Amino acid sequence: MNVNRRQMLVGSVAAAGAAACHNVIADETSTPTYRNPIAVSTYSYWRYRKDTKLPIEDCIDLAAEAGFDGVEILHVQMQAEDNAYLQMLKRRAFVNGLDLCGFSTHQGFVSPDAAVRQKNVDHTLHCIELAYKLGIPTIRVNTGRWGTTKDFTELMNNRGIEPRLEGYTDDEGFKWVIDSFEQCLKKAEQCGVILGLENHWGLGRTAEGVLRIVDAIDSPWLRVTADTGNFLDDQYRQFKALAPQAVFVQAKTYFGGGTWYTLEIDYDRIAKTLRDVNYRGYVSLEFEGQEAHETAIPKSLSLLRKAFS
Repeated sequence: MNVNRRQMLVGSVAAAGAAACHNVIADETSTPTYRNPIAVSTYSYWRYRKDTKLPIEDCIDLAAEAGFDGVEILHVQMQAEDNAYLQMLKRRAFVNGLDLCGFSTHQGFVSPDAAVRQKNVDHTLHCIELAYKLGIPTIRVNTGRWGTTKDFTELMNNRGIEPRLEGYTDDEGFKWVIDSFEQCLKKAEQCGVILGLENHWGLGRTAEGVLRIVDAIDSPWLRVTADTGNFLDDQYRQFKALAPQAVFVQAKTYFGGGTWYTLEIDYDRIAKTLRDVNYRGYVSLEFEGQEAHETAIPKSLSLLRKAFS
């Protein structure tokens, strides 16, 4: 191949990759470099504030205007669940050039009451089906927590730590969680939807807790959603422990000061950790600060683009 033709080929690959979710730039002598696609959670436009619960379709439009690659939907922010609504969201994303890449759901299996656990299993199965209809390949799932701390602000003030339910042990709690997730695996495989267990308080507060469950189940349909902002102690060591099992990453920013707390997160370091394990998937922004989303979200996107490019 002559030099001019080779240069044209490399240039065309780079130009094509710039429009793709996974940007690949390579020539005959270099190692391929991948750009992680960046999404935004619809939570970033709401943050559980009474006056800012934007409809999902409006969040999709705003994400497109800002220049994101995809959108992660927060289940409890949805205004309906009928098929017409779901297909409207799918179409809205497609015409905006966006992937619907993640579905953030809530469940809790840390209960001695079998009926409570079954209710949450049924809810998780339902969420898998919703994700399938939306064309979303992964959902965020939780262990749940003991529930002995009723106020979330108090829980955050206690760094996510709460007392066990009297008369029960963590070992019992882990068994309930493992048994419950095992009931969801067949549906996940049928629908092609990976369950991503997040480090999200309760028995999943630590990397060790998350991996205890994932390793015990040992299924390709249960992996990890790694959240950069939910480790309040030894955050980089714990994130590194989860990285090899991650199928989705949530990245928090706190412009204007955090809603419950503020963490200093070195995203260059996080990005290197993910590159070291060949993570090529989505990084989804969860903005959790006090600043208005109109200014904070573009700044957050710029920060993540720089780190993950």
